[in-house]
Amino acid sequence: MQSDVGTARPERSAIIYDLRIMEQLNRIELRGMVGSTRLNTVGERKVMHFTLATSRAYRDKEGQAVIDTTWHNVTAWENKEMDYVDQIKRGAKLYVVGRLKNSKFLGSDGIERNATEIIASRVEFVNDELSYEM
Repeated sequence: MQSDVGTARPERSAIIYDLRIMEQLNRIELRGMVGSTRLNTVGERKVMHFTLATSRAYRDKEGQAVIDTTWHNVTAWENKEMDYVDQIKRGAKLYVVGRLKNSKFLGSDGIERNATEIIASRVEFVNDELSYEM
């Protein structure tokens, strides 16, 4: 006979209730410069895949200025609010709001890889200068 001592599990309804009241958030905001772009059409909708560079400036141990750049993969689907995705060009300064999406794929070498991309819900062109203060 098995003992259930120390293995008490919450009832299914309690788990569902906890998930409803627990706040979950998957949101990212980026401001940077566009690198590469690729425009596709899926059905009647346009989808723009682009890279966005974000940089941060700091001083290293010796006091030398360092600019650390991170490249992000972004996907923006055309919709009523974003009917201008085809105007996103290399060098454009953008403010992007979206969510992170992780996926796995099999590379051409047969090795499984992970990819992270931002699925944009909002893309705005930025007209001011992007600057680095230290």
